[in-house]
Amino acid sequence: MAMKIRLARGGSNKRPYYSIVAADSRMARDGRFIEKLGTYNPLLPKDSEDRIKMDVERVQHWLSHGAQPTDRVARFLEAAGLRPKAERSNPKKGTPGKAARDRAAAKAKKAEAAAAAE
Repeated sequence: MAMKIRLARGGSNKRPYYSIVAADSRMARDGRFIEKLGTYNPLLPKDSEDRIKMDVERVQHWLSHGAQPTDRVARFLEAAGLRPKAERSNPKKGTPGKAARDRAAAKAKKAEAAAAAE
C-alpha cells in the first residue's frame, strides 16, 4: 500500500481549512484516511503559531514506515526541521513572460531610434 502524507481540504467556499493526514495514495483527496496528523489554516498570518499544527512523533512514525509527503507537506516538514531542505529547480521562474519581453523589446527599439536621431 502506497502511503502519502497530504492535505485534506475542509472549510466552506473561499474559507479553506486543511487537515494533514496519512492516507492511501489511491483514496480521494478528501476521502478516507488512516490518521489525522495535524492541521493547516492558510487564512492565518504566516507568523502565527496556529497556522500549522502537527503531531511530530506521528509524522516521523509514518515517514519511517515509508509514507511520502506531498510537495506542500514536505515544505511544512522542512520548516519544522523534520526533513532536509530539498533543492528545487525551476529555471523558468525568473524569466519574464511573452508580453513583458515584447514590451522590453519595443522600449529598446524606441530608445535606439531616439539615440540615432540625436
